[in-house]
Amino acid sequence: MKKVSWKNPLLLFLTAAIWGIAFVAQSVSMDYIGPFTFNFMRCMIGGAVLLPCIFLLDKIRGGKKEKSLSQSLYTWKKKEVFTGGICCGAALFVAGNLQQFGIKYTTVGKAGFITALYIVIVPLLGIFLKKKVGLKVWGSVALAVVGLYLLCMNGGLSIGKGDFLVLLCALMFSVHILVIDHFSPQVDGVRMSCIQFFVCGLLSGVGMILTEDFSWQMILGAWMPVLYAGVMSCGVAYTLQIVGQKDMDPTIASLILSLESVVSVLAGWLLLGQTLSAREMSGCVLMFVAIILAQLPARKPKSRE
Repeated sequence: MKKVSWKNPLLLFLTAAIWGIAFVAQSVSMDYIGPFTFNFMRCMIGGAVLLPCIFLLDKIRGGKKEKSLSQSLYTWKKKEVFTGGICCGAALFVAGNLQQFGIKYTTVGKAGFITALYIVIVPLLGIFLKKKVGLKVWGSVALAVVGLYLLCMNGGLSIGKGDFLVLLCALMFSVHILVIDHFSPQVDGVRMSCIQFFVCGLLSGVGMILTEDFSWQMILGAWMPVLYAGVMSCGVAYTLQIVGQKDMDPTIASLILSLESVVSVLAGWLLLGQTLSAREMSGCVLMFVAIILAQLPARKPKSRE
């Protein structure tokens, strides 16, 4: 195994921080524009930002300009790139807009932790793909359910509208991850991500035209959160994740990236003045333990001599 530089985990920490703060941008943007409008602008900017990133990554990987250009044309022509990008974009459209609608009715910190449940949900969905689920995952699910109860249900067995929408968003992000898992071994990941952003943006644009009142004046009012979410969260953070995960243990990488849920709570408190009660913080702690537990590697059975 190649020796991992100290820069790799640092880049992943930076990625988690960017994604965590993005929840604040998503919340602030709702004061100016609707969810579909936000995701339309965000994804179209994110896709555009990835285009030069693809060119730069091609030059780094390919070495010579001629070789890089020929490889670039070939990888764009592969049918799987567009099939994967369209499927991922459709899943991202549903997940992203459920999250954006949910953030209208819940706090940034809650949204961050509930969204992070995809790490627990993915192994459960693997049951339908005939993948074995161990006791560790079931323990994570039990902890996550208790944490979710403490975080979201106050004074009864009813869950808030925003929390429920974000929970559905976590489910759809789990589907999104499984779709990526299916296509990523066959195609270039950054190209597929670029296509998925444009697909998600176009679908969100249809929703924007059909259901929301929007104007360029309203969009300009939200220019800062939209630009942050498009450039930093979509374009920069995704590229940092690609570079940071190189040669790293995927379990350790996932553990670092899951810190976005913690950053979302801190960002909501520092930037928006949103606070969580002791009960809600207890729920966050249990959910974070569940997230970490779900990613810890299983013990290998001892071999007999």
